[in-house]
Amino acid sequence: MRKNGFSPIIGNKPRVLILGSMPSEKSLAEQQYYAHPRNAFWPIMAKLFDFEPTLVYSARARQLIRHHVAVWDVIAACKRNGSLDSAIESDSIEPNDFIRLFSQYPTIEYILFNGAKAAQEYKRRVLPQAQQKYPELEYQLLPSTSPANAGMSYQQKIAKWKVIVNFTK
Repeated sequence: MRKNGFSPIIGNKPRVLILGSMPSEKSLAEQQYYAHPRNAFWPIMAKLFDFEPTLVYSARARQLIRHHVAVWDVIAACKRNGSLDSAIESDSIEPNDFIRLFSQYPTIEYILFNGAKAAQEYKRRVLPQAQQKYPELEYQLLPSTSPANAGMSYQQKIAKWKVIVNFTK
């Protein structure tokens, strides 16, 4: 089944861009990034940026924008049955237009990947062009906040994701 992602959460002067792969079924149904109740993304962001994780979605998004953090996905559209990254049909992937995004938001300095699939698809489909036009961008792979990443505890994920605070100062 063909899936289409979302527009980014982005303010006027983002410094950090967090990239996922493609929204889950729950996120697509809710039209919200990281909507699955067991996804640790929002609780981690709330902990690191000192806001309530129970805020309504728009308020959580505003908190990220206030801290110069943007959120998007590498994949704009693809065919996938279910929510798992492993179910994405590789030949169906259409990446988002990062060259346009980077030209519109030249304040982006850091790209943080929320999991290996996002990093893999970016490296394969975007990096050659992006590196040519924007060689100053810095990249870091972070552990997926997805409940499918059960090999790492919530506390371990927070410890790895703390790096984002340094990039937003």
